[in-house]
Amino acid sequence: MKYRIGVIGAGSISEFHLDAYKVHPDVEIAAICDVNEERARAKAAKYGASRVYTDYRELLSQPDIDGVSVCTWNNTHAEISIAALEAGKHVLVEKPLCKTMDEALRVQEAVARSGKVLQVGVVRRYGANAEILKRFIDNGEFGEIYYAKASWLRRLGNPGGWFADVERSGGGPLIDLGVHLIDICWYLMGKPKVKSVSGNTYKKLGNRSNVKHIECYKAADYDPSFNTVEDLANALVRFENGASLMVDVSFTLHGEQNGVAVSLYGERGGIILEPELKIISEKFDTILEIAPQMDHPTFDFNQAFANEIAWFVSAMAGEKETLSPVEDGVELMKILTGIYESARLGKEIRF
Repeated sequence: MKYRIGVIGAGSISEFHLDAYKVHPDVEIAAICDVNEERARAKAAKYGASRVYTDYRELLSQPDIDGVSVCTWNNTHAEISIAALEAGKHVLVEKPLCKTMDEALRVQEAVARSGKVLQVGVVRRYGANAEILKRFIDNGEFGEIYYAKASWLRRLGNPGGWFADVERSGGGPLIDLGVHLIDICWYLMGKPKVKSVSGNTYKKLGNRSNVKHIECYKAADYDPSFNTVEDLANALVRFENGASLMVDVSFTLHGEQNGVAVSLYGERGGIILEPELKIISEKFDTILEIAPQMDHPTFDFNQAFANEIAWFVSAMAGEKETLSPVEDGVELMKILTGIYESARLGKEIRF
């Protein structure tokens, strides 16, 4: 059976979805929707979609569309996802699930009513490095994982446009980059229930559009004069089982270079997930550093998106449950919105 897919939102992230759908043997890319008709038509021509829409409701009204990818601004994720579920479509929604906790709970209720699949696009779960580690973890290789530390620091990397508009995005590097780090650590730690969060956000440097000689990604609607999101965020997340996670993320700061670092620590071993997969162990009174042999020891975007899309199609077919269900998206939103609230109030938030 061929599943007919519609992609809502034709911005840069949609390319990763469309590239993966295009090569999946059980998928037909049927429709593209974007408020910018020219952009939608260009994507449709590139990927062989026969239908183009500028209103997502028209796409969702098509009875032959089986599922959709939602690749729009964060403040539209909930509205479009709920409408898609109510129209009987399966949904792969880009991270974050939505913008607020109220929206998250409404999406969860819509999933329960519909009986359809909703998969949250936390793509790092679908990377080969995470897949390998999960097997080690599930077989008790590291014992209890009690601490994780994650960092994604850009020295110059505010994309501007909707990313820099708190009304559309919900925030800056925390909700854009931090969601990935928090999710992958929480997932590998066994998804313990969050107990409290304490966070800080800083608006010190803006988007630094004055800087020359260094290229960085800019959104299609980039405006050098507009920025209402934080430059930097950090947080301590405590879980009910006693484990904890420290995270810091930036769009810009006076740093030497960009970098991603993710480490987890257990009773019987440690993990370096990024920048390159390594396992730290101890045997015969000797500390060992083990490098799993694989094609991509660091996170590979294209491979992970291909895995994510393949998993979504299998979930639509009823062959397996999604690896990133709506319940996980809700818990992530609780953590993210809690950190922003903690930063605003200057105190720890307990759940």
